[in-house]
Amino acid sequence: MKILVLCGGTSSERDISITSGTEVCKALRNRNHNAILVDVYRGAAIDEFSKGEGEYDVLAMAATYRAENDNVWKKVKEAEEAKKKSKDKSKDKSGYVKLVGENILELANESDVVFMALHGSNGEDGRLQAVFDLFGIKYTGVGYLASAISMDKVMSKIVVEHAGVPIPKGIMITKEEYDADPSKYTMENLGFSSKVVTKPVCGGSSVGVKFANNEEEFEEGLKFAFSFEDNVMIERYVGGREFSVGVIEGKALPIIEIITPPGTFYDYENKYNGKPKDVCPAELSEEDTIAMQRFAEMAARALLLDKYCRIDFLMNSHNKMYFLEANTLPGMTPTSLLPQEAKQVGMSFEDLCEKLVQIS
Repeated sequence: MKILVLCGGTSSERDISITSGTEVCKALRNRNHNAILVDVYRGAAIDEFSKGEGEYDVLAMAATYRAENDNVWKKVKEAEEAKKKSKDKSKDKSGYVKLVGENILELANESDVVFMALHGSNGEDGRLQAVFDLFGIKYTGVGYLASAISMDKVMSKIVVEHAGVPIPKGIMITKEEYDADPSKYTMENLGFSSKVVTKPVCGGSSVGVKFANNEEEFEEGLKFAFSFEDNVMIERYVGGREFSVGVIEGKALPIIEIITPPGTFYDYENKYNGKPKDVCPAELSEEDTIAMQRFAEMAARALLLDKYCRIDFLMNSHNKMYFLEANTLPGMTPTSLLPQEAKQVGMSFEDLCEKLVQIS
């Protein structure tokens, strides 16, 4: 098959996406597919499918993407801010932000399927999926609606709670609301009497997340989260253990527990530069295992995640479980969480990549 592996993009998870794309492309080539790796932000030449066998060096291309990365995400954010400040937005093009490179649609049309190795905004949030749907292009993962709802931490929690999956208490505020009167948005005024978590509504990989024990830390956390996007979620802190459950075609995989060093959590640094301990299958009672897998399947069904996804949970000291978030395009390296869980049911990384292509 001709498979276009899309990676990179302009989100804060760009570099991780390149890693996922590189590993997926290698795996698909090992399965004799004519796969090419393309950065959705930079685009590529149309004739690259003809180089699918050997000449096209996946590792060299990934290295090039990284060398040219140069804080792409920060540059995009700066351009967006310039556009907001422009007095005449209809004529001033200084803030124009090109998020998709040349020939992406042409390459996608030439392929049998697009493997979405993108993470975060402009890739995992449904925008590209909607465009591909309009052009009749097949791609891995779920559709634009499920992608958009799942990417939004507020909307996804509303949906899964309605389906009977427990969530932490939380609210959302906008930057416009906060800037109009910051004094209104204190822990006390919002009804939080103890530790809280502030996070961007649509961010991934725990980018922009802060914990607050007092009003000063809470203010810092809000400002930090607003530096990533204009919508911020505030949640009651749930201490305890962190878990993730992969779901493929509605069926939960074995649960994995993520154990980070004391005093830390599963943030960007621990995920990609630290040394968290992953335990799979997680050491849970049979009752808790069945309950968490059931919650994962319920959440996936409610969010229309009918192909594959990863559902994250927290469990407090009383063994009460809380839905944290849904990942519609989870990390895809041999050591990522979903592949580790798939391995427990006899599915190698190459098997998993092949499976995701076939079901999509």
